[in-house]
Amino acid sequence: MKERILIIEDDEAIVRVLRRSLAYEGYTIDAAFDGETGLTLARDTHPDLVILDWMLPGMDGLEVCERLRGGGNIPILMLTAKDTVQDRVHGLDAGADDYMVKPFQLDELLARVRALLRRTQPERVPVLSFADLNLDTSTRLAMRKGRSISLTAKEYDLLELFLRHPRQVLTREMIFDRVWGYDFGGESNVLDVYIRYLRQKLELEGEQRLIHTARGVGYVLRDTD
Repeated sequence: MKERILIIEDDEAIVRVLRRSLAYEGYTIDAAFDGETGLTLARDTHPDLVILDWMLPGMDGLEVCERLRGGGNIPILMLTAKDTVQDRVHGLDAGADDYMVKPFQLDELLARVRALLRRTQPERVPVLSFADLNLDTSTRLAMRKGRSISLTAKEYDLLELFLRHPRQVLTREMIFDRVWGYDFGGESNVLDVYIRYLRQKLELEGEQRLIHTARGVGYVLRDTD
């Protein structure tokens, strides 16, 4: 299940960048350019997270934040050019869960989005599925055709990453960043070793291969060769 993210931001250039980057990460994206439209979309689409600009035409981001918070516990990441301590206090007091000052680094924003979504994981559907493979993120149990698959911690992290990005080619660099950490300095073939372990477990009873090699790039989860 893809998490749905609502962007409420009046700067079209920022919306384009966020929409493209978040969609690449596997999220479903909706966008509004003013507060009223954003509140309507939030009511209609039930997003898993909102990225909210402070300075909006008409109703400002603080009021939008307060109304969103009054309607539930949806995670809210506030973006703003206001960078004083008092501004941060106002934003957090209005109900924001996190706060980033413009201009921001995209990688940091994506990391904060992942962190906010992890906090609310128990409130969302925990089972990730692709073809005949299921992964329950609450119990960390993988199942294929009714067969239980025992995974090590790293194997689980690797499989979860693939299931959150089905049919997307994941580069080796991206996988190392997400599973082992950006500054990982281990053996270069460790990823290939874990892919082999994971394939062996997923294909133990002759099941179709799901994790394929994208030569010279990385790996991809798909149900066709």
